[in-house]
Amino acid sequence: MRQLFGTDGVRGVANTYPMTTEIAMQLGRAIAFIVKNHTKRHHIVIGKDTRVSGYMIENALAAGICSMGVDVQLLGPLPTPGIAFITTSMRADAGVVISASHNPFQDNGIKIFSRDGFKLPDETELDIEDLIFSQKMAALRPVADEVGKAARIDDARGRYIVFLKHTFPDKYTLDDFHIVLDCAHGATYRVAPYVFAELGAKVTCIGVEPDGKNINQDCGALHPEVMAEKVKQLGADIGLALDGDGDRLIVCDEKGEIVDGDHIMAICAADLLQRRKLKKKTLVATVMSNMGLEKVMTDLGGQLVRANVGDRYVVETMRAKGYNFGGEQSGHLVFLDYNTTGDGILAALQLLAIMIKKNKSLSELAGIMTSYPQVLENVRLSSKIAPEQIQGFPEALQAAEEQLGQRGRILVRPSGTEPVIRVMAEGEDEKEISTIALELCDVIRRADRS
Repeated sequence: MRQLFGTDGVRGVANTYPMTTEIAMQLGRAIAFIVKNHTKRHHIVIGKDTRVSGYMIENALAAGICSMGVDVQLLGPLPTPGIAFITTSMRADAGVVISASHNPFQDNGIKIFSRDGFKLPDETELDIEDLIFSQKMAALRPVADEVGKAARIDDARGRYIVFLKHTFPDKYTLDDFHIVLDCAHGATYRVAPYVFAELGAKVTCIGVEPDGKNINQDCGALHPEVMAEKVKQLGADIGLALDGDGDRLIVCDEKGEIVDGDHIMAICAADLLQRRKLKKKTLVATVMSNMGLEKVMTDLGGQLVRANVGDRYVVETMRAKGYNFGGEQSGHLVFLDYNTTGDGILAALQLLAIMIKKNKSLSELAGIMTSYPQVLENVRLSSKIAPEQIQGFPEALQAAEEQLGQRGRILVRPSGTEPVIRVMAEGEDEKEISTIALELCDVIRRADRS
């Protein structure tokens, strides 16, 4: 059983277990222990978003790493994908991200990249937990000149900006674009505005005044309506909303209409297919992506492969099967030809390049996909239980699936952290799928009360 790691690293309320300085120091020691092979001097990079608790956790992690004889390079505020890039470009032995992504400021988290820039596999995370709770490292105390040291890297942000600009075609500029950019008062606030401005765009920025407490607050990818309203108000060409750590992108078109990750994937996958750059003609999405995306891929002569929810599982599927593009409806978009993880700025640049090449507005491009109605219901239970163990539920689910047939689908997922079961129904008839979802939820509630 996992004791610290969830689906995306360690996460919780800062200064409360497991996001305490004590655990952060032990995590630092365990990461250093795993990467160390005694053949050279080792170093690990650490970056963070703009949360006030980042200072506390950064110092604890650095202390733990240095105490094991490994050096630390502090990057300061930098997007998660930027830290993945720096990890590989500086040939670090690991990269650590201090961020709770789209969560409110009181939360924080720790994510770890291996030297190849990919998130650690489950088995390595379990090894780290074992090292911490078994006390196997307790007696390991390098002394004298074997103790690690920490230094701040001042040019990490500039390196990442240059990398991002090189992913945009040299023959294009953004001279004719007015972009509304919402950085969520997060890790992209000192990177994203420079990237788009240096490529020629007129950029109207919001969410670029972090105070340690306002990250994701009524802004960014969680609240794209703020960006959309500003686009309509100014008559801008496009709106780009990033989340707190910069690995997600939600867009709005020139009319202020929100364009989610599924539509962006459809646009980009179609372009990659046309250029014969989509490996195995396959797009990787998750079980939550809309059936409309599947239809687009089939109509274009490609296919959609679904992974579990979470960008790490999208990436794992891509790497295992040799695919190069995938993402989530929530805006994690992974272009493996460029970076090892979801990158909101990079994804925006790929989308803008397609708009220029095809000389079309985003509203025109987004018409490639029609979304099927989706209904999502959450049922809170008295205790955690697997859906298949709920009395009468497997039979009710089978009957509902037979009723929908090929006209829709049902997805049932237990929460990984709470006694909650999520029921999603999708299909051609919104009234029908709403009725099905509510009836399934009623079966769960009745069984829980009995």
